Amino acid sequence: MKSTGITRKVDMLGRVVLPIELRRILEINIGDPIEIFVNEEQIILKKYQAYNQCMVSGTVEKTNLSLAGGKLILSEDSAKELVVELQKWLKEPVHI
Repeated sequence: MKSTGITRKVDMLGRVVLPIELRRILEINIGDPIEIFVNEEQIILKKYQAYNQCMVSGTVEKTNLSLAGGKLILSEDSAKELVVELQKWLKEPVHI
């Protein structure tokens, strides 16, 4: 595990503020759910993502595609949007 060198104090209500730098890097926005894990004496916070949740639209559907060994989950619509964006970026036609 990598240390950031950042420390924060727990307030009277048990809250800890996540620094904006970390929230930006990890793409954690106001209102995003955070999962809490405990590993021996460590508390691990992770941005929550529902099982089979599309990484673009956030939808959870049985038809969502699991790509790259499960590292990338996309709805069919989001996959099509991604192909269009990739076509523009690559400037080469890709047929669906």
